[in-house]
Amino acid sequence: MAEAQLGPLGTGAATNPPVPQVIDEKPEGRSTAAGVRKGIWIVVLTGLSVLFLYPFVWLFSASFKPRQDVFDNRLIPKRLAWNFDDVANAAPVLRWLVNSLWISGLGALCVTFSSALVAFAFAYFRFPGRNVLFAILLATLMLPPQVTLIPTYLIWNEVGKFTIAHPFLPHVGTNTQYPLWVPNLFGSAFYIFLQRQFFLGIPRELFEAARIDGDNYWSMFRRIAIPLAKPALIVTFIFEVQAKWFDLMTPLIYLRDSALFTLPVGIKTILDRFGQGGGGEGDWQIIVAATLILTLPMIIIFALFQKYFIEGIATQGRKG
Repeated sequence: MAEAQLGPLGTGAATNPPVPQVIDEKPEGRSTAAGVRKGIWIVVLTGLSVLFLYPFVWLFSASFKPRQDVFDNRLIPKRLAWNFDDVANAAPVLRWLVNSLWISGLGALCVTFSSALVAFAFAYFRFPGRNVLFAILLATLMLPPQVTLIPTYLIWNEVGKFTIAHPFLPHVGTNTQYPLWVPNLFGSAFYIFLQRQFFLGIPRELFEAARIDGDNYWSMFRRIAIPLAKPALIVTFIFEVQAKWFDLMTPLIYLRDSALFTLPVGIKTILDRFGQGGGGEGDWQIIVAATLILTLPMIIIFALFQKYFIEGIATQGRKG
């Protein structure tokens, strides 16, 4: 039998082993340097935030100034003026706003859904020549849109002539809004690449288990792929809404009727009419107010979906 250890007074009580003391060996200079670096980053980020926010703050302030005070660089106007009534009287801005809203929303929905279908096919199915086809798809990103601008216009022009010659068909072609969103039904190479990366990150065992349970490809796409790739779909939707919202070239080429204009073309019309460069009298209060109408919806959309937007970009960055 092992002998019991005696206490310091010989009472037979066992003595507790000494508790080692944990000494914080972190130098004070290291924590001070980390605090300094953190402070520098805060100052830099604050400066960049002010730099990027100042143009919008100036635009917002100038939209509520009378004509003579637009360029006084005061962020708080000395005198307030409601210039939006002048904008509404000068042009059908509300009509242009509605056109931009439905074209951007419909075009974004179309390209999000069609790109997701193609991306899921490239991610799930294994077939000969898959990598070659995907490489050809990515190669189209290298093709400048200006190269296909004239051929695409000629196609829509011929389609319009065909529909006019057959009155039972809806008029589709130039001077209609169909060329602004119908091409989105065929997907986009960039969005297909983006969503394919998300679909590749989904464990294949989920799809195999669904196949064993009797799901077809469409139900797997609807019940598994779409919910798990929601950040990528929302990023695609936001990107395309922004692209359609600020697109000037496409509606400028295809639209001639002012009632069909979108906001970018409408803003250009207002600039040509009221700006001094277009022969106007320099009514810049109307121009900046119309520009605020063009910009504000995108800020609201980003504020509503920024959680999914940041999540989608961060997830894509981790997959690298």
